[in-house]
Amino acid sequence: MVNVRPFDDFDTTAKAVLAYLQRRLGFDLWLLTRKVGGHAVVLSSQDASYGITDEVRLRWIANYCSRLVLGRSATITTRTSDVGNLVAAPGGAPIPISAYVGIPLKRADGSLFGSLCAINPRPMPEIVHTDQPLVEMLARMLCTLLEQELKTQAENRRAERAQMEALVDQLTQLYNRRGWDQLMAREENRCARFGHPACVVAIDLDNLKKVNDRLGHAAGDELLRRTGRVLAQTVREHDVVARVGGDEFAVLGVECDLHQARSLVDRLATAMDREQIDCSIGVSLRTSERHLVQTWARADEAMYVSKNLGRQSRENSG
Repeated sequence: MVNVRPFDDFDTTAKAVLAYLQRRLGFDLWLLTRKVGGHAVVLSSQDASYGITDEVRLRWIANYCSRLVLGRSATITTRTSDVGNLVAAPGGAPIPISAYVGIPLKRADGSLFGSLCAINPRPMPEIVHTDQPLVEMLARMLCTLLEQELKTQAENRRAERAQMEALVDQLTQLYNRRGWDQLMAREENRCARFGHPACVVAIDLDNLKKVNDRLGHAAGDELLRRTGRVLAQTVREHDVVARVGGDEFAVLGVECDLHQARSLVDRLATAMDREQIDCSIGVSLRTSERHLVQTWARADEAMYVSKNLGRQSRENSG
């Protein structure tokens, strides 16, 4: 008796679908990708012969697959002379591509999520065209499951925030360092699993010590409270804002690409300037090679560069 059980999640489902398609159609490399800005992120892969372990070359193939489906319908090409050995491929030897599959993965609103694609170093028999309806149906099933899982993840994110009321800084009513660490770790898991873009913004007050020394700690506390209000009112609803040190704050831009990160930083800088809160700001984007903890460290470095430049500017003007 066959025991048919549901897959655990989207990731295991995708791996099973890619393995099945490889057995049935015979293309050597199958990829499931997500389009993030101008790049593609590999969510799952099934490789029979290419032996690609270099992240740069794998990302190049993913971007190539994304270009195949961008603005186009699903396609299977069994023999192509104009693709051939693509000498533009980075990382050494060219990558032979003589046949490919490109199926766009669309969200419920019609936007492009990514692609289900395959490449092969040799031409393929014409008979594989007869399986295109099957490949398209499996792609639609993956899209359906993906849509439901992304909705579940959004609900889980909201539930997490509601459960973490104890991890709030009492002075600013933002998340404290412990809450920040936990939420950032959970978001890193989502980024790795679904290819979500994200950014971290590091913010440091420039004159808290002067305020404390000249006006007293009550004034310093009010400056911190005011900063917390400004940050909380400026970020998007699903972003994370925390007080991570004495005069240090951080923002996790959830599902935030390069364009959105720039817009977020501009809004934060404008809001802080409008409230006459002197601060230094640094930002960094998460990548597949740099997880969120490393991204935060990069944002912190950028913030200190900004702080030093500001200090030098004030000294020169004085």
